[in-house]
Amino acid sequence: MTSKALALIQLRSRSIMKYLKHNLASTAIRLLIALAVLLTFALTRVSVKAQCPTTVLASDLRAPTKIILSQNGNLLVAEQGNGPNTGRISILDPNSRERRTLLDGLPSAINNLGGFPAPSGPSGLAMRGRTLFIVIGVGDAALLGPLPGTEVPNPNPSSPILSSVLEVHFSANAEKTASGFTLTEADQIALQSGAELVLDNGKGDKLTIKLLADFPNVVPAPRPDLPDNTVSSNPFGVAVNNNLLYVVDASLNRIWTVELSTGATAILTTFAPLTNPFPLGPPAIDAVPDSIHLFGGQFLVTLLTGFPFPPDEAQVRIVDPRTGDNQPFISGLTSAIDVLPVKTLEGGDEFLTLEFSTNQLAQAPGRLQRFTSPGGPPAVIANCLITPTSMALDPKTGRLFVTEIFTGRIIEVIVAGV
Repeated sequence: MTSKALALIQLRSRSIMKYLKHNLASTAIRLLIALAVLLTFALTRVSVKAQCPTTVLASDLRAPTKIILSQNGNLLVAEQGNGPNTGRISILDPNSRERRTLLDGLPSAINNLGGFPAPSGPSGLAMRGRTLFIVIGVGDAALLGPLPGTEVPNPNPSSPILSSVLEVHFSANAEKTASGFTLTEADQIALQSGAELVLDNGKGDKLTIKLLADFPNVVPAPRPDLPDNTVSSNPFGVAVNNNLLYVVDASLNRIWTVELSTGATAILTTFAPLTNPFPLGPPAIDAVPDSIHLFGGQFLVTLLTGFPFPPDEAQVRIVDPRTGDNQPFISGLTSAIDVLPVKTLEGGDEFLTLEFSTNQLAQAPGRLQRFTSPGGPPAVIANCLITPTSMALDPKTGRLFVTEIFTGRIIEVIVAGV
């Protein structure tokens, strides 16, 4: 890296920290701040002594954020995009490494709530049968307010269906052969009005799509000095169970439920703030739920934690899907961003945890660990990941695939014994 590039990285990192210190009251961009802090310098900080049993499966994706395995053995990747309405779902063959577009033109935007631009668009995936549920983030639906730590609604957002869930159906044949479908701005308006669309890629393949749920872009958060202040939402992960979707909102610190038959939404639970053990920052920090997975009839939810992202304070919580009651399940993590329950070859339960960074303020890379029990101790599998955000495991081969949002890569790791 050139000295000019390194100087630019150092300047931007100082700028980020200055912004954070002057905006500790801001709650709308919990996850975007966390992603942004590490972006500018993480690539320069991977130690030569790092445990790094990884290979690059794919690169040049548009801010890949979530990844799942389809019934056909393909990887489906949610990409937040690189500009207005450039969100994309890609199909990636893990053997040939071929990437094809499933659906382009999805709602997305450049979000400036973090002090500098960051992508926000498709941020969650879940699949049941041939139906794919796509969670869309807040995009640019909110703007920085006139006072530090405040926000106001954007009167002209890039899309009318930001902070939403889209329901998409496509055939197994379309997954094998489709060369890509594209959603237009007119299509987005039609979806907002309640239409169910049938897209045609001109090669005989069809895909149906509808707007299943439309969350509020912002909620009121009045202050004495700004009665019209708001807090933006940020849906960031989804799981399906029975007749409901469960969507984690990283900004509002809650889990939404969505009825599959009607699209009706409700709040299952809201995560309480956590105590900040540092003298830097506010006395309480946000929980920031950022992934959700089904485990034994309950859900495992990772909590990233907000600024100053204290080491060892992030956790995985186990959530009752009926009552929303939640308890600590795996503790002692840092900037937790995903968890996968896995079965061993003997049929036991183990857990893979993914951390966005082991110490964001110290510019550390992310980490993948394995817990043979929730109480640990964990074994480190890899500690060289750069802005990792999600993982998917192929249980037949033990191949694990990890998204890196700001490098645009999909990383492969071999996990033995699962």
